[in-house]
Amino acid sequence: MSEDELKARVLDAALSHVPFDGWSERTLAAAITDAGVAPALARSLFPRGGVDLALAYHQRGDEAMVAELAQRNLTALRYRDRIALAVRLRLDSADRELVRRGTTLFSLPMHAADGAKAIWQTTDRIWTALGDSSQDMNWYTKRATLSAVYGATVLYWLGDESSDRQATWDFLDRRIDQVMQVEKLKASFRENPLGKAWKAGPGKLFETIRAPKLPDDLPGRTRG
Repeated sequence: MSEDELKARVLDAALSHVPFDGWSERTLAAAITDAGVAPALARSLFPRGGVDLALAYHQRGDEAMVAELAQRNLTALRYRDRIALAVRLRLDSADRELVRRGTTLFSLPMHAADGAKAIWQTTDRIWTALGDSSQDMNWYTKRATLSAVYGATVLYWLGDESSDRQATWDFLDRRIDQVMQVEKLKASFRENPLGKAWKAGPGKLFETIRAPKLPDDLPGRTRG
């Protein structure tokens, strides 16, 4: 059995324990027993215990979203609707109680950076799946903006009791509309005299900023 298969086996065994014990050492210990995996091997796959389990669950959701997007014909959708669809697919792939437990874990100071990185990676997967090929400062601003939208939407979704989570999707649409308005303002600024002066002066510095080079074999992604 491969390392990925072993990790998936332990993670599968952990899911039924998370609602009771959270993403914790106790959950990992129970999952190891249930999965029948050698404890030393399992702990080498999840060296930080519960937090690594939670991150593995988050990555699984990202991969499910990317796979689902790949099967959709997005050409007829406006770009803002493609983004909304990606976020919706991402949340549809998740269990609210498991995410709620993860939110609690990543709100702790020692794990806050892991939580922020996980959200950033989700938004990176979304932009990449939608064909984003930016290599300059836009690479960062797109992901930072979507991270804020995604994080706020997750928190709203966790408390949403409306039919079919419609209130969440309405909330998401409003947040994306706000972002699109900002993008329109940015485009307008670039075309006016002040914007052109900025681009010719201080803006030149930002044009030198490039997106990080990522490995081509990272699962579920390609870079343009």
